[in-house]
This record gives sequence, structure tokens and C-alpha cells, in this order.
Amino acid sequence: MELLSGLMALDEDRPEESQYLAAWFWNIKSDKNKLMAAIDPTLEITDETFESVSIIAELAGHCTAREPNQRPEMGHAVNVLAPLVEKWKPFDDDPDEYSGVDYSLPLNQMVKGWQEAEGKDTSYMDLEDSKSSIPARPTGFADSFTSADGR
Repeated sequence: MELLSGLMALDEDRPEESQYLAAWFWNIKSDKNKLMAAIDPTLEITDETFESVSIIAELAGHCTAREPNQRPEMGHAVNVLAPLVEKWKPFDDDPDEYSGVDYSLPLNQMVKGWQEAEGKDTSYMDLEDSKSSIPARPTGFADSFTSADGR
């Protein structure tokens, strides 16, 4: 919802009916005209891409269902979003517009390349070492969890 609308989840400066993004979005997501008006203009939505936006909006609505057991699992969300990736590749039209970053590289190398292309100082972190800074399993965690473990 935040990505589609460009709005924060909670903004007390907005009118009362739209302060809570999820509640407001629930009221507009099924109305094509209202949804189209709510889309962040920087996304430059066309009739062709609106179909994808509608799918994402519907998924966002399900993901914010009031009852947790009514929300889809992450695997379902991935299955819904995965086919949309090819339609939304950012460099189909003009690869030079995206700073010449090679999007086929591993993420850490791609981010480093993007930061260098944008002239950002990367000395504060070393992306190459980021994997080793996060333990595979924190000390004291059980090897596996089952429903019987959750007391």
C-alpha cells in the first residue's frame, strides 16, 4: 500500500478518513477510479500496467486483513508477485537511466555498484562482509521449532 500510494502507513497530518493507510486503502482498492487516483504519480501507471497494480492492491488488501488467519502466507504473496517482475523491470526502456548498474550481479555487488555510480560514500560499511556478521542461528535457539515448542 505504501509502495503503490507513496504514503506512510500512519500520517496524522492527513484528513481523518485517510490517516491510517490500511483502513483508507481498504475503502478505495476495489474502485478503479479511486485506486487510480491514489497511485503515486511517480509510478506513471498506464492502462497496461494498471492490471498489475490491481493485483498488487488486492494482495495488499489480503495481507492487511483484520484477522491474522485470513492473511496469506509469504509463499502465496511471492507466487502472486513473481509473474509481475518481468513486466516491471526498471531498465527495459533506457538502461543508461539506471546508472549503468548490472542488475544480473548478486545483490551486494549491485548495491555497491549503484552506490559508487551515485557517488555515495560506501566506506561506512562493507557489503562483502555483511553475510558473516549475521549468525546462521543465534546462540541458544533450538535446532527447530514445532507447535509444541510455543508455550
